[in-house]
Amino acid sequence: MIARILHLSVIVALVLAAAYVYDIKFESAVQAERVAKLRGEIRRERDAIAALRAEWAKLDSPARIEGLAQRHLPLKPLDARHIDQLANLPERPKPPVPENPGDPIGALLEQDETDMPTGSIGASANGARHD
Repeated sequence: MIARILHLSVIVALVLAAAYVYDIKFESAVQAERVAKLRGEIRRERDAIAALRAEWAKLDSPARIEGLAQRHLPLKPLDARHIDQLANLPERPKPPVPENPGDPIGALLEQDETDMPTGSIGASANGARHD
């Protein structure tokens, strides 16, 4: 009788172990499929990036830009008379005077933060907190 119970419990344990192994195998197959799908997406994205880089290189080529500049911009060749020495340049102009010298926001920013009450804690004469 005890041998039958032991055999029956071993058979149940084997069936449960087989079911658990099958579940692990199924999950690993699902994960392997997901990994393969992600690798395909990564490959497509890398191909798209390579295509965009090639297009950017074509659009950014100096010969193309020079052709566009000659076609669309009224540029003239640089004449040697246009170049001057640094000593002959005029002095830098003085910075403009602000129209409104009183900046209320700047004054608030320059104040000491400990003197300013916050919205959550109000300041009172005796330092007590208002709720």
